Amino acid sequence: MTTAPPDPAPTFEGRPLPRPGDELVDQGLAFDVGTLLSRRRLLGLFGVGAATLGLAACGSDGGTAAASSTSSSASGSAGGEIPDETAGPYPGDGSNGPDVLEQAGIVRSDIRDSFGEYSGTAEGVPMTLELTVSDLADGGVPFEGAAVYVWHCTREGGYSLYSDGITDQNYLRGVQVAGADGRVTFTSVFPACYDGRWPHVHVEVYPDQASIADSTTAIATSQVALPQDACEAVYATAGYETSVANLSRVSLAGDTVFGDDGGAGQLATVSGSVSGGYTVRLAMGVDTTTTPTDGGAVPGRDGAPSGAPGGAPPAPPSS
Repeated sequence: MTTAPPDPAPTFEGRPLPRPGDELVDQGLAFDVGTLLSRRRLLGLFGVGAATLGLAACGSDGGTAAASSTSSSASGSAGGEIPDETAGPYPGDGSNGPDVLEQAGIVRSDIRDSFGEYSGTAEGVPMTLELTVSDLADGGVPFEGAAVYVWHCTREGGYSLYSDGITDQNYLRGVQVAGADGRVTFTSVFPACYDGRWPHVHVEVYPDQASIADSTTAIATSQVALPQDACEAVYATAGYETSVANLSRVSLAGDTVFGDDGGAGQLATVSGSVSGGYTVRLAMGVDTTTTPTDGGAVPGRDGAPSGAPGGAPPAPPSS
């Protein structure tokens, strides 16, 4: 009697399942990361953005469940470490002139007002920025205790502490410490689109609050890309007039920072409206076992391009 050959080991997209007896979604972090990264490389060849990538990941088990409204933000942690990006010439972290991170009051949730010796309020469409940081070196668990510093331009396109007319302001900059869920939340205003760059928010992640006094201790420096539909809605309102033409001349694919992969892993999801304000969300995977490669102040690559409000940043101190 002929014995039937044993059933082949189950695979997915040509890769053996490490846990053959479990569902596809229960194969472990390493398998999930490898699957999403391989899709990211493939989709990048066709210029597919992060939102589509998120949909593909949600449908990888062949099921019929629809992707949630936060599908694109999930790619930041599920797809691996968030890309390192330049801090630009206007970080305000001491690496290029002013150091707001040494000022009392920098740890705050509402960053619309200046603090300390300065007074002033940044105007614009309300924006809540919600970032969820995961620790990839510890299996992707929430990064409790991580200190997250964010900064971005005004609705006119300038940066506090640097740009003409607002060197005596420090608004739109702040630090929050992640809780047990790895989440930090900031209350701010929607940033402008200035000439030559896709609308974005800068972010630095530090291992803890004590580390923010030294910018070289940052474990991740990156940027959050804002979705086009929300940008177009905001820029149709008063105060954002220059952003309309600027946005028409740029694209995610052609951006000097996001253009290498169309913002995959950095494109936030947005909910809300102009009248009620927007909530911007992104999940960020941070790996403390890797060495940051692209952070720091790099004039000419980002922050504000030539001709943006404020011109060139002040030279860093000699000491």
